[in-house]
Amino acid sequence: MNSRTFSLRRTPSPLAVLMSVALSAVASRADEKPAPAKPSEIKHTITGLCCREREDDLRAAAKKMMGVTLLSVDFENSEATFAYDPATLFPQEKPERFIELFDNLLKSASTHTFGVKAPSRLPRDKLTLIEIPVLGLDCKGCCLGTYHSIYRIEGVERATASFKECRVTALIDPAKTNRAALEKALKDAGVMLKEPGK
Repeated sequence: MNSRTFSLRRTPSPLAVLMSVALSAVASRADEKPAPAKPSEIKHTITGLCCREREDDLRAAAKKMMGVTLLSVDFENSEATFAYDPATLFPQEKPERFIELFDNLLKSASTHTFGVKAPSRLPRDKLTLIEIPVLGLDCKGCCLGTYHSIYRIEGVERATASFKECRVTALIDPAKTNRAALEKALKDAGVMLKEPGK
């Protein structure tokens, strides 16, 4: 065997070099962990946000939700903006189920006092604001119970119940409900309505 033959055997062919590079790349990718997905900012309509005093309760509940950060609360519109990656939070689930699944998470974190729902399909200028003066609300718990008595009525898009203002408000779809239905629901729940002029 001469020296020329020996050196040819030691020099890899171009194909062997390409194969070696490709195998190294595959091996190094196998060792790498995929980069975590960047959280998206997602706005949800919040149920249970009946008075401003409950904003801190919502923040406390959000802290219990792994992989979720509460960025802001918009009390006036009953909305909150969260940062999370739905695909990571709900792996192998269809996107159309994300709101339902997030609702379940928030309910679990808040002992079922908060939830989320799909945003209203009606623009705000098509909704009617109803304000009802009430008596006897003296804490957040009373407000939440009062809120639930009207919020569940079909056609109520947003509602508040304030013990500081002694007032219940509701944004309603006038084609589906009205003031009389709200007042009846409040009375049925044992809430005292303030008579006009008193």
